[in-house]
Amino acid sequence: QYRRFVSGEAASRVDWRRSARDDHLYVREQEWEAAHTVWIWPDRSPSMAFVSNLAEATKLERSLVVAMALAEVLVEGGERIGIPGLLRPTASRNVVEKIAQAIVHDPSERASLPPTFSPSPLAETIVLSDLWSPVGRVQEMIAQLSATGAPGHVVQIVDPAEETFPYSGRIEFVEPEGGETITAGRAETWRADYVARIEQHRAEIRAETDRLGWSFIIHRTDRPASELLLTLHGQLGAGREGLGLNRWRGAPAREQRA
Repeated sequence: QYRRFVSGEAASRVDWRRSARDDHLYVREQEWEAAHTVWIWPDRSPSMAFVSNLAEATKLERSLVVAMALAEVLVEGGERIGIPGLLRPTASRNVVEKIAQAIVHDPSERASLPPTFSPSPLAETIVLSDLWSPVGRVQEMIAQLSATGAPGHVVQIVDPAEETFPYSGRIEFVEPEGGETITAGRAETWRADYVARIEQHRAEIRAETDRLGWSFIIHRTDRPASELLLTLHGQLGAGREGLGLNRWRGAPAREQRA
């Protein structure tokens, strides 16, 4: 099975024999790529280690818990699970152990956004991140991952303090991925502008997901992880039966913004 080559992919993926037949470049998909696969990418960059006194878990812990729980129940439902740049799609029953081993032995830099790759049109992609990268980079990431027509879901995992800015007085803020600092003499005077900037950042991300037919979900770490799992269940598969997540149906859940 062949598909069009997408800008950003490695040139080594091009099937030159097939491409020589016309004016387009083609990539040959392996059987495991053509089958339905759910790609799950948990952000493990330094900013994900943040936790305030308003939550009990870091964003990193929440991202990994949701990624592993989702992988387990989807494999139970017959899906293949992969992690871009880390784990080739697998339907193994010990998928959680495989994910854990891949993460533990991963020597690469902890990037804030997924690596460039081209999911099959039959695949779905889930990005679990705080999405505090420049909005232009986030939009480029969504556009690139959706270029093959594959559906996807962008989940912003945030600490409640990152939404409400509950600070006052003299506060020094440290940028977790660059080490730069900035001091506010009266932090409370920054709140209104901060909240407005957060809303604008999200509005621009949502505009891109809406344009490309992806979903955009916001999840706070002071809420149960099960809420996010249930929300993703409502988005994944567009009504396909047999997903492992079906076992979560009927569990109580409070409204999740999507």
